[in-house]
Amino acid sequence: MRTRYLAPAAAFVAVAALALTGCVDNSTPSSSSSASSSADTVKKDDSLASQLPDKIKSAGTLTIGMDDTYPPNEYKDDNGKPVGWEVDLTNAIAAKLGLKTNFAIAKFDNIIPSVAGGKDDIGMSSFTDTTDREKQVDFVNYYTAGIMWASAKGKTVDPDNACGLKVAVQSTTYEDTDEVPAKSKACTDAGKAAIQVLRYDAQDDATNAVILGKADALSADSPVTLYAISKSQGKLQEAGKAFEVAPYGIPIAKGSALTPVIQKTVQALIDDGTYKKILDKWGVADGAVTTADVNAASKG
Repeated sequence: MRTRYLAPAAAFVAVAALALTGCVDNSTPSSSSSASSSADTVKKDDSLASQLPDKIKSAGTLTIGMDDTYPPNEYKDDNGKPVGWEVDLTNAIAAKLGLKTNFAIAKFDNIIPSVAGGKDDIGMSSFTDTTDREKQVDFVNYYTAGIMWASAKGKTVDPDNACGLKVAVQSTTYEDTDEVPAKSKACTDAGKAAIQVLRYDAQDDATNAVILGKADALSADSPVTLYAISKSQGKLQEAGKAFEVAPYGIPIAKGSALTPVIQKTVQALIDDGTYKKILDKWGVADGAVTTADVNAASKG
């Protein structure tokens, strides 16, 4: 999952790959809305808005830390604006509270410190809720995602038997720091060849590495992998099913009065159908939840 640690991102950028025909194109799908249109039909809930902390209420703006390099969850459209299903969901949350959105684009590793320090009100960037992270911030849970691999069409790859293969990942994701290294160690412990991890700053570059034959497979969060497959014009396929399913969460400063407000707002969007419409539009409804929990990782 998109679990990252405070480590510098590796500088593996496949710029040339993006210029080649046949590469994945993660431009905004024709069915997607602009960054603000997801909030168009959402009406302000005065009762929820009245519960906002005074600072946010008076500012009239919700500041959201986001790393927009993870399509279809959050990424840039052709005009450089943040789009994606999590952007749509964030806009809906803000609209429900009568707030404007201010997306503070940043490196993923900087978002939780910015939230914990009060620079950002919340984060929204495919954060996996973990018990370690809950020591720094609280999470309002809104989705479940697993890990899924993809390979080139017609190439059979087994994630549980990938010794000696090249696997592309986005740098500092859980797939990079934990999942693929653990699989590689299991290989070497058994006297087999290690998995070669190819690290890229952007998910598009990791995807294109597989399409261009530089990598045998990619590993990413399940909605990201499924979206990459859908945008690859038949050049990619699923390599096994999703595994290690875990909750996504919105990080909020530890003990903040904003946490219960965001929790109630997400639950309201689930209950009134807005949440499902957003997920359906982006084709990611498989990870939908019916209850907006708080700190789900520590509960079990």
